[in-house]
Amino acid sequence: MDHLYQKVSYLKGLAEGLGIEESTKEGKLLLHMVDTLEDFAEAIEELDEYMSYVDEDLADVEEEVYGLIDEDYEYDDFEDEYNCIEIKCPDCDEEDIESLDKME
Repeated sequence: MDHLYQKVSYLKGLAEGLGIEESTKEGKLLLHMVDTLEDFAEAIEELDEYMSYVDEDLADVEEEVYGLIDEDYEYDDFEDEYNCIEIKCPDCDEEDIESLDKME
């Protein structure tokens, strides 16, 4: 996001170097446009920061939900009637699986 601030700073420098002042209609327009671009850069930076927090929270949720599945599990290519992939846990025996099926 620093590149946005650098570009806005460059535009501000150009405006100052050209001697653009708010005394003319065009000058007033250009200077307000540069200020608006600076506001946009700040808003984008805030959104970027907010999205990084959302991304971290989503990673925590994914870990909580999918964290039970790890490399020790076998994945079969068999799809059941619900179009889901069957997962076989090496720590579970057939009796455990049957009792879980009865609960559904």
